[in-house]
Amino acid sequence: MRILRAGTAGQKVQKLVSRTGLSPVRRPALEAHPGLALAPPLNRILTGDCIDAMCGLPEASVDLVFADPPYNLQLEGGLTRPDQSEVDAVDDDWDKFASFADYDRFTRDWLAAARRAMKPEATIFVIGSYHNIFRVGAIMQDLGFWILNDIVWRKANPMPNFRGRRFTNAHETMIWASKSAGVKSYTFNYDALKAGNEDRQMRSDWFFPICTGAERLKDEAGRKTHPTQKPEALLARIVMSASKPGDVVLDPFFGSGTTGAVAKKLGRHFIGCERDPDYIAAATARIAAAEPLPETAFSTPLGKRQEKRVAFASLIEAGMILPGTELFDEKRRWRAVVRADGAIALGDIVGSIHKIGALAQGLPACNGWTFWRWERDGADASIDDLRAEFRARGGDSDEA
Repeated sequence: MRILRAGTAGQKVQKLVSRTGLSPVRRPALEAHPGLALAPPLNRILTGDCIDAMCGLPEASVDLVFADPPYNLQLEGGLTRPDQSEVDAVDDDWDKFASFADYDRFTRDWLAAARRAMKPEATIFVIGSYHNIFRVGAIMQDLGFWILNDIVWRKANPMPNFRGRRFTNAHETMIWASKSAGVKSYTFNYDALKAGNEDRQMRSDWFFPICTGAERLKDEAGRKTHPTQKPEALLARIVMSASKPGDVVLDPFFGSGTTGAVAKKLGRHFIGCERDPDYIAAATARIAAAEPLPETAFSTPLGKRQEKRVAFASLIEAGMILPGTELFDEKRRWRAVVRADGAIALGDIVGSIHKIGALAQGLPACNGWTFWRWERDGADASIDDLRAEFRARGGDSDEA
């Protein structure tokens, strides 16, 4: 990796540092790693502080970020069940911060470093609880992220509230955001999600059990390897919804390696950041044992918005429909004639398949591909079928 030094190169570093939003205490990390590597380190766990590690990544190099940061639970003392047995709660040092100000500073820095590594069209999922997610969301907005959804992970088997003084915490919240407000080309596999949800739109409340059973990693003494291991089903939905095969998924808080295992199975690349050697060892073994699924099990069909656009004139030029052919709507209320130039004529009115369809119905707009039909082999057929055939042949695309 090339390191920028004094003079003009140093000025470039300062400009890079100033636009990231990193706090002054963290800026030396970026100055030491200006992120000019040609390619990101794919399918690797980067050892050490996540902010330092992300500052060493090439700028605009990852397609999706999943972050499961410390929740700052602010636990005071141990937690016991009614039978006085101790609850295995999160009491690790990595979840402890001296103050909200310290936590906010840490959050701003890791989010700024992640945002710098994101491609312009990349998105980020951050998961948290009521202890931290509202602070995280405000900082994300301050840094320029644009929130697309908040998603509720409703747990099928939440831990009870043993003291009986509050509602049972039965969910966690995820914030899904794009890198900035103007991004429109981010990946969202709407059609695939809908097809897997009985042809209904995927909702923003997801129902999964917490990680238990054989999926839960444990050490030789039977203790949990990681206290907040997330279920693979949760990560699979995230990866399948907002990335494509071959994309790079960054996880700044890699932990037990759920993101890496899921990415490997689903044909994505991963980059993990982790500083705990025990977690790194467990994640490495877990990912090595993960078997990639066959491509047919995860390939993402193109949604309507992602398909190549086809001009109606292209079908005429390809000889798939001839000038003079009569088009009609499903109920045969209106009839139009195909012209050699790719327009259609409704009486004396000439225009595109969309414009004429709208005028016929007295509507401001119309999808002419689904509105107009023609007679093919003695039966009614949609002209949209012709468009699909044209794409399947590998025909050149054009504006529709």
